[in-house]
Amino acid sequence: MTDRRRALIVAGPTASGKSALALALAERLGGTIINADAMQVYRELRILTARPTPAEEARVPHRLYGVRPATEPGSVAWWRDAALAEMAAARLPILCGGSGLYLAALAGGIAPVPDPGAAARAEARRRLAADGPAALHAALAAVDPATAARLHPTDRQRLARAWEVWAGTGRGLASWQAERSAPVPWDVAAILLDPPRPALREAIARRLVAMLDAGALEEVASLLAQAPDPALPAMRAHGVPELAAHLRGEITREEAARRTRLVTGQYTKRQATWFRHHPLAEAARTHTIHARVTGLAQFSTREMADLMNFLRWIG
Repeated sequence: MTDRRRALIVAGPTASGKSALALALAERLGGTIINADAMQVYRELRILTARPTPAEEARVPHRLYGVRPATEPGSVAWWRDAALAEMAAARLPILCGGSGLYLAALAGGIAPVPDPGAAARAEARRRLAADGPAALHAALAAVDPATAARLHPTDRQRLARAWEVWAGTGRGLASWQAERSAPVPWDVAAILLDPPRPALREAIARRLVAMLDAGALEEVASLLAQAPDPALPAMRAHGVPELAAHLRGEITREEAARRTRLVTGQYTKRQATWFRHHPLAEAARTHTIHARVTGLAQFSTREMADLMNFLRWIG
């Protein structure tokens, strides 16, 4: 027997129904839902990131949703510390999201990379803008070959991050990542949603229509009015670059919607692949649902029995 506390992860690709399932389970089990989505932490993007509605948040406790302004980038390290604090305060933590790297860091620890500082971040962005990603990759290879070897020469975000770490700490990111904090003292079970791709594509299309009807375009306009740094993570949320291009008069609204559907669909494919190759819990404590979830009512009697039998481990 173990005296370690228990937690549940509800994970899967965008639009797979994670939030609906987590909400239903939290109501049934008395849980607290803790956000594990990198974009849902930003308060300005409730609509485009499909954050829970105020009515849904009132039904059960929700934590780490909309807690940071878009001008203050979140990070895996920040989220892990915040999530562990919320988990400690919850009777049953239910971590819900599709950011695999966040969930992997929770279970497997994280490298203790110091903050490189504002000057190093500014230098990385300046070099990236002035010289381009290929040149920055070459410069990184000269000073930190171990990290450069892991990065693609077109990966702007990770190249800038690697350069700022080297410039600000005098040590390469790969070197820092060789040191990881201890795994969390929690026993974790995971429910993984893995719907068929046609179901996801249909859900993405329907959801985008609903987002636009709910004011997604106005949400992006309000974000742009803050004149944010284009390198901020929130500026890369699906729909933000596309709707921003429409607001600048570069493309039609229909084209912006088409591009948003495309990039979101491509992202869900990468998410599904990642989850299939990176287990979030032991095999015996992982339950996979090969369907998009809208609530517990959709399950057959047998499916519901299987799910409840799996959840008996929670206690």
